[in-house]
Amino acid sequence: MTETVQIISPIDGKIFAERQTLDDAQIAAAVSRAKAAQRAWRAVPVAERVAAVGRMVDALLAMNDEIVPELAWQMGRPIRFGAEKRGVEERSRHMLGIAEAALTPSMRPEKEGFTRYIALEPLGVVLVIAPWNYPFLTAINSIVPALVAGNAVLLKHASQTLLAGERFAAAAKAGGLPEGIFQNLVLSHADTEKLVGSGEIDHINFTGSVEGGRRIEKAAAGTFATLGLELGGKDPAYVRADANLDYAAENLVDGSFFNSGQSCCGVERIYVHKDVYDGFVDRFIGQARGWTLGDPLDPATIVGPMARGGFADHVRRQTEEAVRAGATRHLNWSDPRDMAGWPYLAPEVLTGVNHQMSVMREESFGPVVGIMKVADDAEAISLMNDSPYGLTASIWTDDLDAAARIGREVETGTVFANRCDYLDPALVWTGVKDTGKGGALSEIGYHSLTQPKSFHLKRV
Repeated sequence: MTETVQIISPIDGKIFAERQTLDDAQIAAAVSRAKAAQRAWRAVPVAERVAAVGRMVDALLAMNDEIVPELAWQMGRPIRFGAEKRGVEERSRHMLGIAEAALTPSMRPEKEGFTRYIALEPLGVVLVIAPWNYPFLTAINSIVPALVAGNAVLLKHASQTLLAGERFAAAAKAGGLPEGIFQNLVLSHADTEKLVGSGEIDHINFTGSVEGGRRIEKAAAGTFATLGLELGGKDPAYVRADANLDYAAENLVDGSFFNSGQSCCGVERIYVHKDVYDGFVDRFIGQARGWTLGDPLDPATIVGPMARGGFADHVRRQTEEAVRAGATRHLNWSDPRDMAGWPYLAPEVLTGVNHQMSVMREESFGPVVGIMKVADDAEAISLMNDSPYGLTASIWTDDLDAAARIGREVETGTVFANRCDYLDPALVWTGVKDTGKGGALSEIGYHSLTQPKSFHLKRV
């Protein structure tokens, strides 16, 4: 049974677009097309698959001028930031560039009379369930390597950013990909779970909430499909006494408030050495004052609305709870649009926070950050690890050896020194604890989307 999915724009609260979900017969037909296409696609040489997917990427990048305002209407990101073209190109070009090396069979040491190697074969049909906060960047992490590795891809995009899925489909067609090898599916949550549990999908890549990840894992139980899950986060930063405070403050403000704080690896809590705490806080607040709220269609706007009013209300509740428990608000912008139920939410900085407050331990996914004083590295490490999540952690210091030492003790997927909120496609993108499982990007991203197969050939 079909239903209508609507995009309610955070700009004005009105319906921006609506689409019909697929029915059971249409879903089954899509899977059948994917399987048939994949049988032929896997036999295409890697270099030819790279070229075809490269044309798809080119076609997607050529749409950027149309995508920029479209994204603002769908999820509120200001047009001044130009959508996600730069990151999509960087990640795609890297994964295309390393494909042949990553997918070439790994020869074993020579043994007389034998040829031995490990090949990487495609899994089959890959289902990518993409989120709304970075609707192109998160999806491209899986779509490009999955296709290049010889898989068919079914994309189910978030209801808030349905049009991103259509852009991918149009790019695949413009790039000349074989019919059925990439398909964009508009699905309800129930039908998505049904498809995951059907046994027809070989790998599921899901980016979203922890609860969503649990539902995917439960739906997939018994199918033996492999999973890649990027779930919640509460990414910390630690500013050591030897840090460049001006540089750290400027970059951490960006890491905290870019995309209205709706970033998977956005900074949500900051720990500062007691010797530089006051100086850092002053600098951070000074920088944050420039991050004002506005209309995302205005090129001057830095902070647009959150994707939905309910998301903003969650951050409001966390902030108010912290203030009642003794935290101090430092920005507290007065904006007539910043009110309960409405997605426009101005950035906020909190001090006097502790780990009894949800704003320091539970995911906010919005423009609020708590700053806490620590006595030394050991206390910072303990607090950074006091979280059920582990995606990234950043350490701000003049001593990179110290950063590496601290990083080895922090429970996280990526350790940064003197930067944050960035994915290097040459490094694996992964998380620990409730943040999820699996790895994207780098050669490991190809390993996650293929099945190893051993060849042990004896000459007689």
